Amino acid sequence: MAVGNHRQRLRDIDNTGFGANSSIEGGRLVNPDGSNNLKKRGIPVWERTSVYHTLLRMKRSHFFVFVLALYTCINLFFAVVYFLTGVEHLVGGDGSKTFFGQFMEAFFFSSQTLTTVGYGRVAPSGMLTNSIASIESLIGILVFAVMTGLIYGRFSRPRAYLLFSPNILISPYKDGKAVMFRVATYKNNHLTDVEAQVTLALHVKENGKTVTKFYPLHLELSKINSLALSWTMVHFITEESPLYHYTKNDVMETQMEVIVTIKAFDDHFSNIVQQRTSYSYQQVVYGAKFLPMFERAPGGDYTVMELDKINAYELVQMPEHVEA
Repeated sequence: MAVGNHRQRLRDIDNTGFGANSSIEGGRLVNPDGSNNLKKRGIPVWERTSVYHTLLRMKRSHFFVFVLALYTCINLFFAVVYFLTGVEHLVGGDGSKTFFGQFMEAFFFSSQTLTTVGYGRVAPSGMLTNSIASIESLIGILVFAVMTGLIYGRFSRPRAYLLFSPNILISPYKDGKAVMFRVATYKNNHLTDVEAQVTLALHVKENGKTVTKFYPLHLELSKINSLALSWTMVHFITEESPLYHYTKNDVMETQMEVIVTIKAFDDHFSNIVQQRTSYSYQQVVYGAKFLPMFERAPGGDYTVMELDKINAYELVQMPEHVEA
């Protein structure tokens, strides 16, 4: 089989941003969520980490846990300061004699000062305690302004909201075979001018050394006007394809990875959105085809798209003249 000679006739690309030295790579190049499978080091963590980007991209549950933890820590800090200054300087307290009661009085006074609520029952007395309360009020204004901006930024940040099929299929197609995967929007946003770019990464032997080669996978349809339903992207494996003559074992041996980038125009935000993902060789299903994921509503008035079927497929027999 002339797989090696065929690869040499193909022109690989070197503008992907990834290196060709496979010996220094760790696992896949791109994670399923589109982030690079990369960790940076060599300079202090506070210099190589953007707090703003971290909080903006953090999972929603993690973000609210962070906000709650920050709020609690600030209150605990100032509660200790008030307690050490003397709870007797907090006029109007319940006069608790226990350590826990006094500390909680200081804690709740701190929360009222930090949020500038100020119920009026407890008030600071003396220059030192009033100065501490003033500093805490200023910190509270700044912290809540930043948190409000972050919440708005997270809420208003344009996103593509694309759902990719977890598997990529190699299916019989037009008396041959093709690489297929599926994508759909899972929110009520509308994307137009949707464009896909697919890159294949192959780990091959050259002069006794394993290197990574990148090839564009040309789609039969690389751009659509509107992503209203699901979009099954098809790369027909012809003689011009880097996967020509590839068998199931060849796919596993080269540990191929398919990197997908989708760009589209979001009508709601009037902005360009982008989302990326990748498929490793372990996600390839050889000899399968996708099942339909949308149907007509019972009344016939509208179309129903079942997003939980985006990866629904059935195994099929590859034609005898197609290598398997």
